[in-house]
Amino acid sequence: MRDFSTDHRWLSINTATVRRQLGVDWPLPQILDACAARGIRAVSPWRDQVAAAGLDATARQLRALGLELSGYCRGGMFTYSDGAGRQTARDDNRRALDEACTLGAGCLVLVVGGLPGALEGRTAHRDIAAAREQVSEGIAALLDDARSRGMPLAIEPLHPMYAADRACINTLAQSLDVCDALDPSRSGALGVAVDVYHVWWDPQLEAQIRRAGRERLLAFHVCDWLVPTTDLLNDRGMMGDGVIDLRRIRGWVEAQGYAGYSEVEVFSAAHWWQRAGGEVLDTCIDRHRRCL
Repeated sequence: MRDFSTDHRWLSINTATVRRQLGVDWPLPQILDACAARGIRAVSPWRDQVAAAGLDATARQLRALGLELSGYCRGGMFTYSDGAGRQTARDDNRRALDEACTLGAGCLVLVVGGLPGALEGRTAHRDIAAAREQVSEGIAALLDDARSRGMPLAIEPLHPMYAADRACINTLAQSLDVCDALDPSRSGALGVAVDVYHVWWDPQLEAQIRRAGRERLLAFHVCDWLVPTTDLLNDRGMMGDGVIDLRRIRGWVEAQGYAGYSEVEVFSAAHWWQRAGGEVLDTCIDRHRRCL
């Protein structure tokens, strides 16, 4: 396993970690400058932040600063209740793919969607199996284009608490079942993003990481699970502040040959988003060295 204790070469910052500091949105250009000033080599920006800064301007700034993208957040939300919704989802995912290619992302992360309408509080039905079929259909429709453009798609399973509204794919095993069905040759075009916040609890995690192998392990996201957790969406912990055995999980991932970035993704409305952005980035560097 790689030694992270003396540098942060393999640290990436998911820009949601510092999206709103001290009650004020921190613009993406400033986030990128602050990362580069600290020797952080990679980021994973969110689409809304890129849209606010401008896609082409962001691409130029990334090149000028020498920053890589460990991933791009996000595509997905494939489920729909009618034909118009189906087309809207497909069009949006093609735009996300275009943006990821323009920015030179390592992969396009897919948060697949839950029951149609649930995120807006108007659930169209209760058939989660049908929702999962729509997810597979949506990924299949995007995959050929992604493959031809050399942009891997990374399915991110989300914790079961999000099954209704954000992602009906909730375990690494489910994600890999989709990968095996749509990309049986393990071409590298379709894989998974392993986010410890969502999968740390799974008794099959080590076995499924082995099943994934190097070809399917496209991204590795880190934070911590706090006890107690006061908000299931926006109360993630900084590494070392919770109960996840981060080093053990990283060991399982790296044992399969993963040698990419550890991407810090902390949603923390009451704590880390209430601190200065530079302080949060400095803490990420420190915890990456001490806790991973």
